[in-house]
Amino acid sequence: MDLKDLYQDVVVDHNRSPRNFRKITDATSVQEGFNPLCGDKLTVYLKLDGDRISDVSFEGSGCAISVASASLMTETLKGKSVAQAEQLFEMMHTLLTVEDPKRDMESMGKLAVLSGVREYPSRVKCATLCWHTLNNALKNPDSRPVSTE
Repeated sequence: MDLKDLYQDVVVDHNRSPRNFRKITDATSVQEGFNPLCGDKLTVYLKLDGDRISDVSFEGSGCAISVASASLMTETLKGKSVAQAEQLFEMMHTLLTVEDPKRDMESMGKLAVLSGVREYPSRVKCATLCWHTLNNALKNPDSRPVSTE
């Protein structure tokens, strides 16, 4: 199975059965994100225990890529430190926006399948919305909603 097939299988699976699709009532930070280009809208809930992400989830509506990316993101971030989450944000941004990211794809785990989004430039904002929303939640927990515009 090549990366393109895996990409499609993973996106379909995470869109149909998104992981961590729920509200965290005692979240440390709640951040809204919106992509006016296609109407994707989500809320990221982040619960920190010191410098560690003890829980992370999302709610909202959007295209399959947007939902799958948020689902994969929340799965990956649980238990990570804030510094690791910020590093993952940078890695994902590079993976999704740089033509030849010079990245060890195996170190990305399941997130590597999202590299296929690069082939569809109009969908990159769909895949990065949750990551930008998370980044804002980490850096500015009391700020305005994030927009991809």
